[in-house]
This record gives sequence, C-alpha cells and structure tokens, in this order.
Amino acid sequence: MFDSISDTTTIDTSTKAGQDQKKLKDDLNQFLNLLVSQLQNQDPLDPMDASEFTNQLVQFSSVEQQIQTNANLEKQIAAQQNTQAATMVNYLDKVVEAKGSEFYMLNNQAVATYTLPAGVESNVLTVQDASGKTMFTVKGETDVGLHRIGWDGSKNDGTTAPDGAYTLVVSAKDADGNLMPVEQTVFGYVTSTGVKNGNVSVTMGDVETDMTNIVSVEQPIVASAAPAP
Repeated sequence: MFDSISDTTTIDTSTKAGQDQKKLKDDLNQFLNLLVSQLQNQDPLDPMDASEFTNQLVQFSSVEQQIQTNANLEKQIAAQQNTQAATMVNYLDKVVEAKGSEFYMLNNQAVATYTLPAGVESNVLTVQDASGKTMFTVKGETDVGLHRIGWDGSKNDGTTAPDGAYTLVVSAKDADGNLMPVEQTVFGYVTSTGVKNGNVSVTMGDVETDMTNIVSVEQPIVASAAPAP
C-alpha cells in the first residue's frame, strides 16, 4: 500500500510534492515503529484494538494518494511551462509591449505609455534610475485615454543618462490633489526568455517581466519630450 514511499524509492525533494512525500515517509516510519513497540509490549490478556491503527494506516494511504496527485499536477505544470518557454523563443530579438512601469533604455531610446481615467487635473512624469534618483521630469497629458512618451536619455541637468533600467512614475492627480489610478506599459527589446520561480518570463536588458504581462509585439513609435520648465 505504501510502496511509493518505501526506503528503496528515490524522493525528489526539489518539488513541493517531493517534500510532502518525504515528510509522509518519515511520519509513517515513526508510526510503524511506535506500533511495533506497542504490539510487542501489549497485555496478551487485553490486546490492543486494531481498528484504531487500521484507520490511521488508511489516513496515511489517503494522504499518499493526494501527494501523488499533486506530483502529477506539478509535472503537468512543468511540461506546460516548458512549452510556453519554447514558444517565448519566438519573441527573441523583437520589441514587445508589456504591462508595467520599469523599462530598459537601449541606444538612448525608450518608449512607454500611460492610460488616464477621467478627472485628471494635473500630471507630472518622472523617470527614475534603479536607485530611485530622478533623471528627468516633464508635464504629462491630462486627457482621458492612452498617451505615449519617448525618452532619449536627456536629463534635467542637460546631460545624457546611460542605457539601462529605469522606471516611469506617472503622478496624475485630481482636483483635490489625490493620485489617480494609471495603467502603464513599456516597450523593450527581448534579449532572453526562460522559467523563473515557476513563471515563464522575458528579459529586456536588465528588466524582466512575466509573459502574462505582454500586450503586443510591435516596433515602438519614438515620441519626443522636453523637460518641464
């Protein structure tokens, strides 16, 4: 009944099901050792009730079956992820649009979009580097809908920022000065794909995003923007 967790079975503890299987094996071995000890020391005139440990063995069997089911599901998920990762290879050397605010500027070109709700009275766009330092600011649009912004690396101090990872912060506020919800996307040149922490992802320079964030595959339209006066 418990062949799958016998001592001769190799348990893959790198998976959640494997870890559960190992714990079940240890618990079962401990239970069996205790049971044997109890049987050896029981009173022959008042033997133990077999129904109790029989029920416990049945529970162990039920847990083992559930672990095996989980293991099969993990294998199916892994196979699906591998298929998705193979499909994502088609995105290599292409420009994708993905949900998010972090982008990778390449060859002094970067493009992002933001979608505003109704009621925006003021809007300031800020480009920050990986440490959160402000590189560039510009007045943003306030009209409802989709807007694009391009950045060529120009900084507020007149110098040019190097290629790398940056974040676009959209500070859209209503008449009372409250921040409004904003949907953002970024464009990036895909340099690699893979599976990380169980998720299929693409990498754009130093920026990584889940494949579920990809909106489209297209060449970006580079817009121009000037620092706010």
